Amino acid sequence: MNKRSFLQTAVAVATLTASAWSIAAAPTPLKFQLDWRFEGPAAFFVHPGAKGYYKDNGLDVTVEAASGAGAIQRVASGTHDLGFADLSALMEFHANNPDAPIKPVAVMVIYNTTPASVMALKKSGIKTAADLTGKKLGAPIFDAGRRTFPLFAQANNVGEVQWTTMDPPLRETMLVRGDVDAVTGYTFTSLLNLEARGVKREDIVVLPYASHGVKLYGNVIIASPKLIAEKPEALKAFLAAFAKGAREVIAQPAAAIASLKAKDGLVNTDVEIKRLQLTIETAIDGPGAREEGFGQLRLPRLQLMAEQVAKAYGTKNPVPANAVWNGSFLPPAAALDVLPKK
Repeated sequence: MNKRSFLQTAVAVATLTASAWSIAAAPTPLKFQLDWRFEGPAAFFVHPGAKGYYKDNGLDVTVEAASGAGAIQRVASGTHDLGFADLSALMEFHANNPDAPIKPVAVMVIYNTTPASVMALKKSGIKTAADLTGKKLGAPIFDAGRRTFPLFAQANNVGEVQWTTMDPPLRETMLVRGDVDAVTGYTFTSLLNLEARGVKREDIVVLPYASHGVKLYGNVIIASPKLIAEKPEALKAFLAAFAKGAREVIAQPAAAIASLKAKDGLVNTDVEIKRLQLTIETAIDGPGAREEGFGQLRLPRLQLMAEQVAKAYGTKNPVPANAVWNGSFLPPAAALDVLPKK
């Protein structure tokens, strides 16, 4: 082989080797669907990307705000690999769609307790759950608090109530106007929305489901069975990167919202810091998470929740508790130790 041929061969081999390395090192693309807009809680998913944690774990993660269909529907349709969704809604989907080709699975618990609550204005005279009997309550038809209200009512001996349905942006406005006596919703959403409408915090009555006998898990990270089967290491890498970011989000909410602001310039920094802090206080860093461990759940509690959801939602079939959860991809306990020391 002459010198020219040798050089050409060497260049060709080097090019093929570099190309092969590039393919092997290419990050795995993942599409993630939020449950709502780019508000405070979304920082949990945006911040790890802003800090490069997804990339460090070999991932190219696209985080999208909810638009139209929810995360469960997006993942079930095959357009998204992962999502953030209410576990009760996921249970309902499994029970009502036993033959669906793609049934998303919960792989990590984020809200150890449901952030749903009943909220009223003090001037209404409502002070306790029992005062709701005979009152007019308002919420969107799909609101998690409204759908699980029968559990709240049963736990607190609440009698019949009247429901008024409205679109989400009108919920707090109708409460302030007196069109309804109380509303159901996530505390960190409705409480701040009421304040934005000029209501002082001390004039609002909040009856959290979690402290009124309703021990439901809240939102979870869901994954496509296709991702679980074909790219299990990518799922593990995602959850590890998320947990690393979650520790920082909980410790430094302002920095996390700065990451969110960089993602969406319309983010109101002061409001979303408050919303994120409320989310952590009401749904994430509570007795349940500290007892069970962040990201994890206990099967007896999951089974009880499955029975309660099937009854409250009136599902076509029993909820298959063993099919909605797969905790085998969670990071080690040390990586899940994200809650601040007390």
